Amino acid sequence: MAEFLVLGAGMVGVSSALALQARGHDVVLVDQQQAGCETSYGNAGVIQAEAVEPYAIPRDFKTLSQFALGLNNDVHWRLSGLTSMLPVLWSYFNHSQKRKHKLISQTYSQLIARAIMDHQALIEASNGTNLMTKKGFSVLYRDEKGFESGVKEASYLHQEYGVSSNVFSGQEYCEQEPALLQTPTGVVHFTDSWSCSSPGDLTKAYCRLFVERGGRFSQGKASSLKELNNGWSIETEDGAMQAEQVVIALGPWSPEFLKAFGYDIPMIYKRGYHAHFVSSESLNRPFLDVSNGFVASSMKDGIRLTTGASLVKHNAPIETSQLDHASRALAELLPIEERVKEPQWFGTRPCMPDMLPVVGQYLKHKNMWFHFGHGHQGFTLDPTTSELLAELVEGHSNPLLEALTPTRF
Repeated sequence: MAEFLVLGAGMVGVSSALALQARGHDVVLVDQQQAGCETSYGNAGVIQAEAVEPYAIPRDFKTLSQFALGLNNDVHWRLSGLTSMLPVLWSYFNHSQKRKHKLISQTYSQLIARAIMDHQALIEASNGTNLMTKKGFSVLYRDEKGFESGVKEASYLHQEYGVSSNVFSGQEYCEQEPALLQTPTGVVHFTDSWSCSSPGDLTKAYCRLFVERGGRFSQGKASSLKELNNGWSIETEDGAMQAEQVVIALGPWSPEFLKAFGYDIPMIYKRGYHAHFVSSESLNRPFLDVSNGFVASSMKDGIRLTTGASLVKHNAPIETSQLDHASRALAELLPIEERVKEPQWFGTRPCMPDMLPVVGQYLKHKNMWFHFGHGHQGFTLDPTTSELLAELVEGHSNPLLEALTPTRF
C-alpha cells in the first residue's frame, strides 16, 4: 500500500506528487488521461511574477455595466451560468471590496513571490529549460487613458510589492517587438515573468521526472475512489491502487467530486478558450491586449491566443464569441495567417470566492487532502502550493498555511 494517492495529473497534481515524493513519501498519481491534457495544456503559459494581487470583480458601475451589456471582451456570460453561481459570485463580489482584497493580496503575494523559484528547480530537474523564455510579460494599451492607468498600476505594484517593470511608448516597444503591425499607445513590460512554449509538455516533463524518481503513474477514473478502513482504493488500468491518504487535485471537477464524500465547496467556473495561428513571425514575449481581453503567446503550435473569462455552467456547450472577437483584434496586431486546424479547446479556471487556493483538510477525513482552486494562476502557483501541502502533511503550521485551509468555507 502506498502512502498517497494523488488524483489529477494536471500541473497541480503532478507538482503535489513531486513535493510529497521529495519528502520520502510513496506516491501514486492517477488521472483518466495522460498528464497535462486539460487546463494545464491550454493556458497562456506564463509564470506571472507580476500577478501579486488576484483578479477581483470590478466594483465600479461603468465596468459592471460594460460586462452586463457585453461591451467588454474580458468577460462573457450566460444567464444560466450566472444564476447557477449567484451565491458564490456574490461572495466573490464582497471579497473584492478594497479593504478585503488588500488583506487577501498580502497572502497571495507571498505565494507569487516564490513561484519562479519553485518552478525553476523542477524545470531544471525535468530538462524543461528548452521550453522556457525569461523575457517577461507585457501589457499592451491601445488608448491613452488605459495606458496612464496601467503606468499608475505598475508604479503601485513596484512600491507595494517590489514588482519590476519598464514603461515604453508604442514606438519604443515596436523596436523591441518587430512582429507588431500596429503601434500601440504604450506598453508596460513586467520584466521578471517567465513564459513556456508548451505548458502541457512542461507538465508532462514534470510527470516523467516523478516517474524517474520512483513514482507510479496510472490511468483511472477518480469516480472509482473508495474509502477503506485503513485508507483509500481506486481502480486503474494497472489494477486497484491503494494508499493510506489521498490528495484531491482535480481542479474545476473537485467540488462535484467531493459531494459524494459530504462536502459542499463553493467555486466560480471561469471558462476560457484558445486558438493557434500560423505566423511568419514569433513574439519575444507574451502580451495582454487590454482593450480586447486576450493574451497572445508564441507556442510550438503557432501564436496562441487565449481568452478572458466566460461565466457559463460547467457543462455548457462551446461558444466562441470571445475567441472570434479576440481573433479579429489579434489580426490587427500580428501577421497571422490561417488558423491551425485542431479540436476547439476550452478549459475552466477553478476560482474560489476569496481568490485564494485551497490547501489542507477537514477533520471529517483526516486522510484526505484538498489542493485546488488556483483560479487564473494555476500554472504559476501549483509548485508553490504543493510545497505548502507537503509542509502541512508534515505537521507544520503558520499564518500562510492557515489562510489557505478549506475549513474557511
